[in-house]
Amino acid sequence: MRTLITGGTRGIGRATALDCAARGWPVALGYRGNAAAAEAALDAVRAAGGTGAAFAADVADAGEVARLFDQATAAMGGLDAVVVNAGIVFPVMPLAEMDPDRIARMVQVNLTGALYQAREVARRLPEGGRIVFVSSVAARLGSAGKYLDYAATKGGVDTLTIGLSQELAPRRIRVNGVRPGIIDTEIHADGGEPDRVAQVGARLPFGRAGQAEEVAAAITWLISDAASYVSGAILDVAGAR
Repeated sequence: MRTLITGGTRGIGRATALDCAARGWPVALGYRGNAAAAEAALDAVRAAGGTGAAFAADVADAGEVARLFDQATAAMGGLDAVVVNAGIVFPVMPLAEMDPDRIARMVQVNLTGALYQAREVARRLPEGGRIVFVSSVAARLGSAGKYLDYAATKGGVDTLTIGLSQELAPRRIRVNGVRPGIIDTEIHADGGEPDRVAQVGARLPFGRAGQAEEVAAAITWLISDAASYVSGAILDVAGAR
């Protein structure tokens, strides 16, 4: 299962790459600009017995997304599955205080970027292909007073998941999503809350935050043949939150 993972060099993306490697699936990792993190992720993939390549791309740029798909296809000799994981979050702030540049960039990366990737999937994936969108439980909780811009973009990703699943069903391309809850990754530092997991973990329904590997397991299950009749689903990985 030749799999392209955007945002594939850290957090959920990296964990998904390692899960793919353990299954014997070749991977191509898209990343924004941290070449050292990309090389470290590839080293981990190889250590897990897998094969992979990494390519820089800004998913908010349609041309770079098309080039990324070209590079991934050439590196792996084809493309069977895509994990749309690349995304950003900005520091905690109520909507009234957000400037236009912040809002525009959030939409460009998280939603427009997902649409660009989905368009390439629709153009390129063969019959029986698979795509998984990484959304967020914020899409249904709203993240009022904190990350409303982020939550709104992820709500759009959920709508994209449902619509694309119907559009691509005649080609038997399965389209699904996952909505992680609070997961122990670096994204909280990006949002200005590096200690968020420690602060709120014990108050969550399961008494802890989730791990990136737990989300990755859901993603690779959705890609796998075990989920052969699952399409249009959005799976919460949020510990009852």
